[in-house]
Amino acid sequence: MSATATGVGVLLRALKLPGFVRTHAEVGEQAEREGWSFERYLGHLAETEIEERRVRRIERLLRASGLPHDKTLSTLDLGRLPTPVRRSLPGLCEGGFVDRAENLLTFGLPGRGKTHAVSAIGHELAQRGYTVLFIPAFKLVQRLLVAKRDLDLETTLRRLDRYDAVILDDLGYVQQSREEMEVLFTFLAERYERKSVLITSNLVFSQWDKIFQDPMTTACAIDRLVHHAVILEMSGKSYRAEAAKGRTGAREGS
Repeated sequence: MSATATGVGVLLRALKLPGFVRTHAEVGEQAEREGWSFERYLGHLAETEIEERRVRRIERLLRASGLPHDKTLSTLDLGRLPTPVRRSLPGLCEGGFVDRAENLLTFGLPGRGKTHAVSAIGHELAQRGYTVLFIPAFKLVQRLLVAKRDLDLETTLRRLDRYDAVILDDLGYVQQSREEMEVLFTFLAERYERKSVLITSNLVFSQWDKIFQDPMTTACAIDRLVHHAVILEMSGKSYRAEAAKGRTGAREGS
């Protein structure tokens, strides 16, 4: 059996079936002991291969996503979330809004957990096989500006279009020049009704003229984003302020 197993292993490696390679001999011995049919033996190997491929794909998606490693659903303090946000979270993590090319817009003052909540959703989407990109808004704008300068904007937009969901973090911190405004608007317009954008912002819509600086462009951007969108409002106390207060109290106590 060992010689046969070795030959089979070579063939399976040639077919790029690592799950088969790793388990076929051990599972074959179990199948002989327990009198499995060939169909059951092959079915077991196929299930192992499919599961290992799923796990490897998720690992690749997470590596490529740029998502913060520590901002997951398991580290999110659900008790601090506003009740409407907490109720919406399970459905958002399932990814139906991505299938429908809807957007997710998350607003709140600094330190309210916007980035953590949206990152946690991003991790869950990747676990379900969606392609996700997490990027600070200013970095995306800079990438698009460089692409435009190099006459490569169309190619860059096509690359971004490969992602089912793009998370733009801290949109409110982008103070746009006209050129910056134009490339950001182009990106949002390209994804309209086709792919999802997840945005966090400390500025409510009435303040978005600070981002786009042009009333017509601001109105058009908001119109496209909210047409098919879920809106989350993060209220409550600042996580960071409370953490800093806790550290100060601990030092004073010691």
